[in-house]
Amino acid sequence: MEDVRLCPEHGFYRGERCDCGYEGEVIIKKERVERLGKFISGVLRHFPEKFGLEMDENGWVDFEKLLRVVARKYRWANKWVVKALIYSDKKGRYELKNNRIRARYGHSVKVELNDMPDAEEDLLYYGTSEEESIRLLELGIKPVNQTFVHLSTTLQKSEEVARLRTDDPIILEVDAKKAREAGIRMIKVNEHIVLAKEIPPEFIIREIRFYS
Repeated sequence: MEDVRLCPEHGFYRGERCDCGYEGEVIIKKERVERLGKFISGVLRHFPEKFGLEMDENGWVDFEKLLRVVARKYRWANKWVVKALIYSDKKGRYELKNNRIRARYGHSVKVELNDMPDAEEDLLYYGTSEEESIRLLELGIKPVNQTFVHLSTTLQKSEEVARLRTDDPIILEVDAKKAREAGIRMIKVNEHIVLAKEIPPEFIIREIRFYS
């Protein structure tokens, strides 16, 4: 985890220096970045109702109401701090628009995300372990503790995800074009992540193996 800093020319960023080389003022210390990020992510992905937040089918909640929820837990986390966290997030977890905020992906609550664009990639990738891949090849890829399956747009990104769980990842290559033609919606949430309700086994083309 890194500090959130402010560059006067390029805005909020994480790390020691902005891409332009400027060493900006620290806005949030890394310890607070981790705590605040986990809390906001949890509220927007998993338990909005616990804090009295109404979420629509596309995952949006009122930003001002979220700020009040955050302030009750962290007195230091004002609007400026929360925006710094959101805009500096390298993984594009959040979207803030028209005084509404949502998590782009990772939901366990039921959402549809109908206002997000369709993915256009012909091939997508899903990183897993060897043991799990046997089951997935037979039954298809289905979400576990989440509303959607999370697919990677590149082989490299899928390997990075898989290596968080196993030293010997297996990447399943998905024929996204044929899946779309069969009526499976592919949702593009950012440069690296595409969501789908499930991927039936007939659309898994092959296994790609990596070794440590």
